[in-house]
Amino acid sequence: MKPTLLKISALLLILFSLSFCAKNQTTSKNNDKKIIVAVFDGNGASPICVLETIEALKIDPQIKPRTISAAQIMNGALDSIDVLIFPGGSGSKELNNLGQIGAQKVKDFLINKGKGIVGICAGGYLLSTTPTYPSLRIISAKNIDRKHYSRGRGLIQVKLTNNGLKVFPELKGHKFFVQYYDGPILAALDSNNITYTDIAHYVTDIHANPGTPSGVTPGKTFMLFQKVGKGKVFVSGGHPEATQGYRWMIPRMARYVYDGKIITYDKRWYRFNLYDSAYLFTPDKIKLEKQLFWQLFDSSADKRIAAIKTLYYTMHSRPAVRWSIGLLRDSVPKVRLTAAQILKHAEYSWAIPDLRQALKDETDPKVKKAIVQAIEFLTY
Repeated sequence: MKPTLLKISALLLILFSLSFCAKNQTTSKNNDKKIIVAVFDGNGASPICVLETIEALKIDPQIKPRTISAAQIMNGALDSIDVLIFPGGSGSKELNNLGQIGAQKVKDFLINKGKGIVGICAGGYLLSTTPTYPSLRIISAKNIDRKHYSRGRGLIQVKLTNNGLKVFPELKGHKFFVQYYDGPILAALDSNNITYTDIAHYVTDIHANPGTPSGVTPGKTFMLFQKVGKGKVFVSGGHPEATQGYRWMIPRMARYVYDGKIITYDKRWYRFNLYDSAYLFTPDKIKLEKQLFWQLFDSSADKRIAAIKTLYYTMHSRPAVRWSIGLLRDSVPKVRLTAAQILKHAEYSWAIPDLRQALKDETDPKVKKAIVQAIEFLTY
């Protein structure tokens, strides 16, 4: 080969190599891109729901969770996020905090800019189109039996539709239980023209609070997905973020309205055999929950342990998980041991700072081991 041709060939090889490297760098950069998911924390959003949603989002290593206030929305913060989550609390108060201008910015974020929104419990009320209820009127579903919206709380059973199993294929062949607290019971605005996709239906007949009629919830929409304008919406009537074994469903919802891609998570988060039946807090069980809370202050360590175990393992009481944090600082080692075991079982990653401090203070070898196991399990 002539020298000139050699030079040309060498130059082409260099250019090809540079092009290949640049392409690979771009691909790597795209793969490393974080999905920015913001959880609304303005007035009306429950602080507990906000922090539990943030913690659940951390299960997905590609999601970067943050909070967002109404003031930040007004200041243009929606331009820098991919998905907006409205958590539990009060839908009408969240709407009030947004104000008319903030509400319009949220709609523009979804409809015109093609971003994603997730509504959890109160967030579902907020996104609904319910007559006589102040809402964003985004999805083509209404909350039925508005008069009896306060139906109760507890662990309920839900069934995924065939479309739901496409979103959550891990649940095929498993029963689905989730924490519920007065969430929306959804139905189509026009039964002859249903424009959303049913993801899951209520199985449990929820009428725990006095005066609420029976037979309303079974078969009604619990989860739905809908394309609205250029964007996508996902709504859940309950709280996967507060249900051990199902917290991974929150980042899945965020991803689904972001790009529709389904990725698997660390196997430790998939725990489908923790429950076998629903548990609703009827007035007598609410009374028992209070009695057991006061028993956490009993002079007997055995009674304190029996109380927190009944609250958590039998009654599936949501606040019992948070009450366990204080028991890490109990004066009796076996109480601290129980607390560490519950926090691990509950996947309560928000308690990691408390567990780390407890580890520094702990002198009992068995308790130390349980705390270390909890920290290791909960660390993302």
